[in-house]
Amino acid sequence: MRSQVSEVIAVRQRSIPEDMVICFIIEMRSLDNPLAGDLDHILQHTEGLWDELRGKRIFITGGTGFVGCWLLESLLWANKQLKLNVEATILTRNPSAFMAKVPHIAANPAVQIWKGDVCSFTFPEGEFSHVIHAATESDAVSNRDRPLEMLQTIVNGTQRTLEFAVHCKARKFLFLSSGAVYGQQPPDISHISEEYKGAPDPMDPLAAYHNGKRMAEHLCLQYGREFSLPVTIARCFAFVGPYLPLDRHFAIGNFISDGLRGGPIIVKGDGSPYRSYLYAADLAIWLWTILLRGQPFRPYNVGSEKAYSIAEIAQLVASAFAPPPPVQILERLVSGKLAERYVPSTQRAETELDLRQTIDLLTAIEKTIRWHQRTFGKSPC
Repeated sequence: MRSQVSEVIAVRQRSIPEDMVICFIIEMRSLDNPLAGDLDHILQHTEGLWDELRGKRIFITGGTGFVGCWLLESLLWANKQLKLNVEATILTRNPSAFMAKVPHIAANPAVQIWKGDVCSFTFPEGEFSHVIHAATESDAVSNRDRPLEMLQTIVNGTQRTLEFAVHCKARKFLFLSSGAVYGQQPPDISHISEEYKGAPDPMDPLAAYHNGKRMAEHLCLQYGREFSLPVTIARCFAFVGPYLPLDRHFAIGNFISDGLRGGPIIVKGDGSPYRSYLYAADLAIWLWTILLRGQPFRPYNVGSEKAYSIAEIAQLVASAFAPPPPVQILERLVSGKLAERYVPSTQRAETELDLRQTIDLLTAIEKTIRWHQRTFGKSPC
């Protein structure tokens, strides 16, 4: 235990070059937080939630990813504005990479970095009131090339995190699942609800992620019942916002990347599938609400109900640039073919938790573009 703590301290002290630290301090003193408006928006829409976390310790897996960064940004903002005195321990395999990516989060005194693999990490000492398991993001390459590894990471990582939650006497546990647990959405169902009984094909070699998340949900149910651990489940769909990787399999991220390079924006298919996107600030609002007010063992879809075809999304992204870059669709539409869909019904979240989309997609795209331009579109200081 002592050696791991020493390693964390050493990483904090040595992993960031001195000139990078000085550069960062200068920027933070001279510029407002680029996410301040979004973080105030989150705080406004989560009023009354945060008192439950006052003076508590929280444990988060997956804190280095897109979702994890937004959870941490919003938690630390609430911590400062409301004087919550919350402490957050973040599990990561690579503390140096985490510090390089978000130095302002890693350097926050309320944050402790805990090095370990989600499937085998050593448990930090003491009690934690809330555990958020956000590790194992969707990765099309891993799902295709290393499906067994992905499946094992999802299932074993979830079990290890549940074991830790029981060990540390957590009062609440949030599991970030996926809309992939429904399998292929039938094209004649416009919005898929939590009541849908479909499932991914267990014999599909490309369904490791889908089946892994489904099994992980079942583990949450069984651990929750066996150990009286209140588990809430967020079935996440598609999102856009700062921290979204632009070089992965996310169509909207690829389109934004194309636009930032000057275009053209390339649609590799025929543009017919339908998707919906929730902005990251709304995502944070939904996840904190589900953790703190959601009904245990009751999954909630998290996403937008406003569906657009991929071709429409590409055009919407193009319209956010001046001048708009051209859009190229590489394949022709097949006559009579029903369009694929990946669009949730969020009526349960709206009815039970008063959750709804507050930021429209075009605004979300514009915010994401501005953040990337501000963060990466200038030369290093």
